[in-house]
Amino acid sequence: MWHRITHGQFEGKWAVLNRVVGAFVRSILVVALIAMPSFLLPNVSSDSAQVVALVALFGAALTFFEYISAYPGLVEFRDAPPFNRVRFLSLFVTILLLTTICNGISSPTIVSEFVTVVGALIGYVLDFPYSPVRLMVQALPEGTAANHITLMRVCAGVSYLISLLSLTIFLLLLQRRRWPSKAGSFNVWVNLPTFDPTAGGDVVARLKRDARVNIILGFALPFVIPTVVHSASNLFGAMAVGNYQSMIWLVAAWAFLPSSLFMRGIAMGRVANMIEGKRRQTYAAADLDHIPV
Repeated sequence: MWHRITHGQFEGKWAVLNRVVGAFVRSILVVALIAMPSFLLPNVSSDSAQVVALVALFGAALTFFEYISAYPGLVEFRDAPPFNRVRFLSLFVTILLLTTICNGISSPTIVSEFVTVVGALIGYVLDFPYSPVRLMVQALPEGTAANHITLMRVCAGVSYLISLLSLTIFLLLLQRRRWPSKAGSFNVWVNLPTFDPTAGGDVVARLKRDARVNIILGFALPFVIPTVVHSASNLFGAMAVGNYQSMIWLVAAWAFLPSSLFMRGIAMGRVANMIEGKRRQTYAAADLDHIPV
């Protein structure tokens, strides 16, 4: 009996330690993501660096307290990997490559030149009429220098390709792991904190509706965002491609948000299918119990 109590206490302490370490590592990764352009790019003003540091600390604190808590917060699919892992890795790689490209303009290296050449090839392939990359390039104001147009094409092509690859990897992982049914217990309350199952209507129907809305938005945003940027430039001033830090975050968000909405829509659809399957099993078992022997 003493052995059982000691073993149970050890497992409880190990679970708490594992949660704390996991939350701390995630917060450090968030800091690295947010501070990366400011840390690696040259000629970053001290005021901009201070603002970035404050945002990074806020993001780290939010991430730490979100993942250390056992109760739901703001992050969806918190305990249902690989949803957030694929999204974070996609954004991290995008920011890293775009920062490398922009940093290579003033301090070229073998890595930056290689990434730039590959990005130029990708941008050229994806820059066809009415493509999202073409629309992003056309969002630049008239009279933009040729080197800035080329830089935008390279960054847009790299970002969009990474978003497509991350979406493909996400689909392959879901298919291989049969997510979420084979990922252990799935807590809808924790993993979908913004979804209220008691708001009215059938839960499965609402999940499928939200899934379709997210997929439609994910398809439309790559075409809508450049139009919004171009329209906003007429009111608030043109987008400055020479400000590498702002350009990196704008292009990364343009590619990341649609793929993230796609992933969210696909994930919610699979959760709806899981709940629907559990219902069918429950109804079938109930029917078998009522069959007279």
